[in-house]
Amino acid sequence: MKQTLLENQGIPKGLLYTLATIAGISVANLYYNQPLLDVMRIDLKCSEMDTNHIALLTQIGYALGLLFIIPLGDLYSRKRIILTNFSLLVASLLCIASAQSIHIIHLASVITGACSVIPQIFVPLAAQYSEPKNKGKNVGFIISGLLTGILASRVISGYVGEWLGWRMMYYIAAILMIVSAVVILLLLPDTESNFKGKYSQLMRSLIQLVRDYPALRIYALRSGLAFGSFMGLWATLAFKMAQAPFYAGSDEVGALGLCGVAGALSASIVGRFVQQVGVRRFNYIGTLLQLLAWALFYWGGNAYINLILGILIIDIGMQCIQLSNQTTMFSLCPSASNRINTIFMTTYFLGGSLGTFLAGAAWSNWGWTGVALSGSLLTLASMGVTRFSKY
Repeated sequence: MKQTLLENQGIPKGLLYTLATIAGISVANLYYNQPLLDVMRIDLKCSEMDTNHIALLTQIGYALGLLFIIPLGDLYSRKRIILTNFSLLVASLLCIASAQSIHIIHLASVITGACSVIPQIFVPLAAQYSEPKNKGKNVGFIISGLLTGILASRVISGYVGEWLGWRMMYYIAAILMIVSAVVILLLLPDTESNFKGKYSQLMRSLIQLVRDYPALRIYALRSGLAFGSFMGLWATLAFKMAQAPFYAGSDEVGALGLCGVAGALSASIVGRFVQQVGVRRFNYIGTLLQLLAWALFYWGGNAYINLILGILIIDIGMQCIQLSNQTTMFSLCPSASNRINTIFMTTYFLGGSLGTFLAGAAWSNWGWTGVALSGSLLTLASMGVTRFSKY
């Protein structure tokens, strides 16, 4: 049953749970490919770099969707935007599932990424309509759903790819998006727009927000660099696991995604303590955890126990960084919540794209040592942004 939403008056728990679930289902489309990259490489008879570009172009598509689609949430009906994106997403997923050419998959991956941005409409919606005392907790809950989707996507796609083939995973994803669209149609109430004007004015306002809020620039930049480090791991892990001493299939690579449960659980905890601990301190904690993880990957990367510990640690570190910055930034300009989130998440996924590209190039030239180095350097850059800023 639809209910009217009023700013700062609260969100019904049932709707919050629904949004968190669909956020997880939607964002999963970005990550299904990660455990499947080596399987896809073999089936399509292409190079490791070509298959790495599937992950890269999906991230770039997501960044483009954040930049050009999410601001529409301040201008038009969020419900209409969601349903339109889900329709395009179904088409692109079916295209990937049936494609025989890596180039068609590359193109469809950009569209898949661009249309998977809908969770980033849910996050500012939760921030805008939650009671002030529950904003951090509810944003953390949506992000926990999002992280659970990321976690489940790797595990499920790994097993589906191993036993039913990688194409079946994309057919299943298309069905899940059809179901999600029906649920949104039936349950999500329409909300009022936050911006009166034209789309061109809306986009120009993004530049003005970047100029007016230096804290936003810092929050976005250091989070993006840290996410680049994080994505470098998952963009190359399937290739490492396919070699000695593991010789692992996509199911084993996907199973490592279960370690991400630590990140999903830590998100709600971080959301509750952002104000008490402080955003700077959380960023130092997060980057130190990431560096510890990369040390484990470099010196102990040929043992399962070290990979598992490293993934647990890097996930927790990433959530300390992302959630502390993302929760804090919404207080900068609540009336522009979608546009604020657009700036943050566009930078975030551009950082992820950079990390994916650097890790792919490092793997091709220097193997796992190069991947560990590129990830560590991006983490150090994120730490440096915090060190030399006041935010």
